[in-house]
Amino acid sequence: MNSFPDSRPQAVAWLGYGGLLPFVMLTALLAVDVDGGAFFREALIGYGAVILSFVGALHWGFAMVLSRLTAPQRTEAFVWSTVPALLAWPAIWLADSVAVPVLVCGFIAHYVQDLRLARRAELPAWYLPLRLQLSVVACACLSVSLLLGQVGR
Repeated sequence: MNSFPDSRPQAVAWLGYGGLLPFVMLTALLAVDVDGGAFFREALIGYGAVILSFVGALHWGFAMVLSRLTAPQRTEAFVWSTVPALLAWPAIWLADSVAVPVLVCGFIAHYVQDLRLARRAELPAWYLPLRLQLSVVACACLSVSLLLGQVGR
């Protein structure tokens, strides 16, 4: 049996929302510093790749502890947990116009996998709303960075 806290732990909120600061700050810097645009966009893409890899690993952890998963479901969670990193890693070498959509699609695909996992196993009640909020902000910042790059040309 899984025993997750009913309410979101405060540390999870601080760490989750705090993890958005680099997304927001780098996007803001892109908007105000035209000369540093390429550097800030590369930093944002790099950070997005790191975070996408991290969220993929959540499914590895769930596969280890969710007792209600069948063996095939557990294997699927283990396999999926590696996919975000495999998308994110090459994104850091792609052109911005390709890297940003790859990362955004990775975050969206991962949230879809979160929804699938939630239908199969008991996840903390706070997990999906938090993941959605964090993913929306990350995707918005990445998308805005690409738009700012087009405007700055």
